[in-house]
Amino acid sequence: MAEEKTGKTISKRNLPREVKISIKASQEKKGENLVVLDLRGISSFTDYFVIMHGNSTRQNLALQESIEKELKKEKTVPLSIEGKELGEWILMDYGSFIIHVFSERAREYYSLEKLWGDALKLSY
Repeated sequence: MAEEKTGKTISKRNLPREVKISIKASQEKKGENLVVLDLRGISSFTDYFVIMHGNSTRQNLALQESIEKELKKEKTVPLSIEGKELGEWILMDYGSFIIHVFSERAREYYSLEKLWGDALKLSY
């Protein structure tokens, strides 16, 4: 469980169902360094970021496909998916949460965890 000075907390148990499904699908495809950022209260465009990286573009595409497939079973479809062509940074926008599948190099370069450093963070 992560806690901020304001007393706000985030735990694995109170994440939205769709976010939990995306995490499980990511873990099944060996997504690495999986992190959830709680952006509620600091972002107007989404509530959560789910961030991970893979070891190859092929693995990144497998992560994206697995997440999309599992969420589709729950009748949850993305508003958009970007970056599948190159597989370096695949962004899956589900409205209330956004999934980022990076190559390790791209993840270090864009450093979303640092950029959104005020967010509560859960690591898996």
